[in-house]
Formats: sequence, C-alpha cells, structure tokens
Amino acid sequence: MKKLFTLLPLLAASPAVAASGPFFSLGNTDFIVLLAFIVFVLVLIYFKVPGMIGGMLDKRADTIKAELEEARALREEAQTILASYERKQQEVAEQANQIVEHAKTEAATAAEVAKEDLKASIERRLAGAEEQIKSAENAAVKEVRDSAITVAIAAAQDIIAKQMTAADGNKLIEDAIKDVEAKLH
Repeated sequence: MKKLFTLLPLLAASPAVAASGPFFSLGNTDFIVLLAFIVFVLVLIYFKVPGMIGGMLDKRADTIKAELEEARALREEAQTILASYERKQQEVAEQANQIVEHAKTEAATAAEVAKEDLKASIERRLAGAEEQIKSAENAAVKEVRDSAITVAIAAAQDIIAKQMTAADGNKLIEDAIKDVEAKLH
C-alpha cells in the first residue's frame, strides 16, 4: 500500500496529465508527439530500417559465430599442439632418463675397469720391485763371493809365498807344463 501511495503522486505529475484540452486535437502536445512518433516509425518502416537493422544484427551474429568457430578451431589446434608437445616432452624425459641410466652403467663399468687396471699395475710394479730386489740380492751375493774369492786368493798367495821354497815352485811349474801338454795333445 505504501508503494501505491508513493507512485500516485508520480503518475499525477506526468506530462500527459499536464496537457490541456481534448487529446485528439492539434493543440494537445501529447497528441502531436504521438503523431510524430508514429510518422517516425512509419518512415523507418518505409525505408526498411528494421530490416536493415535486423540484417546488420544477423550479419554481426554471423561474424560472431564465425569468430567463435575460428576460436574453437584454434583452441582445438592449440590443444592438439599442446598434447603433441606433452608427448614430446615425455619422450625427451624418457630419453634423458635412459641416457642417465646408460651413463651410470658406463661409469660403473669404467670404474670396475679402472680398478682392474690399477690392480694389474700394482701387481706389475710389485713383480718389478721383487725382481729388482732379487737382482740386488744376486749382485750383493756375487760381490760378496768375488770379495771372498779375492781375499782367499790373496791369503792363499801370502801363505804359499811364505811356505814355498824355490825348488817347490819349480816343481809346480814343471807339473803345470806337463798337464798343459797332456791336455793339448
């Protein structure tokens, strides 16, 4: 009810109520405005403006539909490209994992080969060192023998020189000559 009472003064103050005289006379401004509006609408209809507006709206609707179809096609193409790139990314990731695994196995194999090579090298060096030690031992033993022989010869020479007489020396020389003659003939 309150709404009705608030709308009533607004309706009472409208321009249609303010016009004076009978409604269907040229003195009534509302009637003139109504006639002008009807003439305007008839002119618009005569020049087929509503059809042109409808055609323009239809053309605009067709353009929007075409743009939407193009957008859908582009979206589908983008999804296809995205899917192909995701597949390629997955393939590349798999290849990278395979490369990493291959590198790990190669590194492990190379480490084993290096260990074996190091072991063989150490064994060769140990064998060489043992040979050098044996050679040094043999050289030392030979040197000691040679020194012992030299010392023994010198001692024997001194002893023989002190104990031998000239007659014994001549006898030894004659015996040596006979031995050489016997062996040569």
